Amino acid sequence: MQDYKKIDYSKNKDVVLRYIPGHFVTPNSHVNYYMDLSDMKARQREARATGEELAEMYLASDVIDTILCLNGMEVIGAYLANKLTKAGMISANAHKTIYITSTEYNTSGQMMFRENNQHMIKGKRVLVLIDTATTGETLRSALRSVRFYGGTPIGISAIYSVAAKIDDIPIRSLYSTADLPDYAGHNFEDCPLCKAGIPIDAICNGYGYSTL
Repeated sequence: MQDYKKIDYSKNKDVVLRYIPGHFVTPNSHVNYYMDLSDMKARQREARATGEELAEMYLASDVIDTILCLNGMEVIGAYLANKLTKAGMISANAHKTIYITSTEYNTSGQMMFRENNQHMIKGKRVLVLIDTATTGETLRSALRSVRFYGGTPIGISAIYSVAAKIDDIPIRSLYSTADLPDYAGHNFEDCPLCKAGIPIDAICNGYGYSTL
């Protein structure tokens, strides 16, 4: 693997997008950049800065009851909720605070919530938090799951996003294709990197990468 490149967030030096150019396989596509958000998710200072910057985009929102964290975003989600709460964000929950939860996958690969967690979704206004939004397949699955369990998706928050919205739900992100204009994702059968004979560098998902 090559050395990381990085893009600093203009408003906060502790928010850093690290990425590697190459040929990578994700669960839904082939991409030409791997976004390494491991430190951003797990290092306290970076996670706090990231969560607080994401919160700035929602301070004018009416109600957020639950933050649904995908791909290991729980630490950032906690700081996001903390900033919203301190800023006076209204929650309809009886305890006047925001739930932070994540999904489980059943044997068919569908997102699910067990009975002890379903109250965090049912009847709640849910903000979906993800690391990167590229093809949109993971987000569409999350939105379907929220609705199935009786929740209402009110927004999507991401560190990096290609799209501005998914299924008419707006995506607010810290980074976009304005920062990486040559980012590209392709279907497995239409990947130009494969057609050019460029070997795959690693297989990636929300937890990290494994080199080949």
